Amino acid sequence: MKKILLQILAGSFFIFILSVQAYAHCEIPCGIYDDEMRIKIINEHIVTVEKSMKRIIELEKDEHHNSNQLVRWIMNKEHHADEIQEIVSQYFMTQRIKLDMENYEKQLGLLHQMLIYSMKCKQTTDLTNVTKLKSIVDDFEALYFKKK
Repeated sequence: MKKILLQILAGSFFIFILSVQAYAHCEIPCGIYDDEMRIKIINEHIVTVEKSMKRIIELEKDEHHNSNQLVRWIMNKEHHADEIQEIVSQYFMTQRIKLDMENYEKQLGLLHQMLIYSMKCKQTTDLTNVTKLKSIVDDFEALYFKKK
């Protein structure tokens, strides 16, 4: 019985590890990059964070709000802000932005600001953080694709 339980536990652990590794863009490097798509995905996450914030604000106004729905919207907001941070750090900062690139410091600064405003989006429901995040992504996109 203990052996079976141990095998199930070990199998579950390996499945978990494999699923986590498959989740992020590979760091082999595979050479498969679609920078435009990553920007679109970031923008989609921003829209989702914004919608989540608006729903949280609406739900909190109702004295008899559904706590389950409130928690789900909060978790959704957190998840999508985390996704933005993942793309910024694991894709752009570690794989795409190179030290010898033109405007390296400016690009790095904008990416850092994206991380900060994604964090601020997780901390509050202040929609000005979303507006600022959108603006920073637009600035980064213009600067990044200018290099090509």
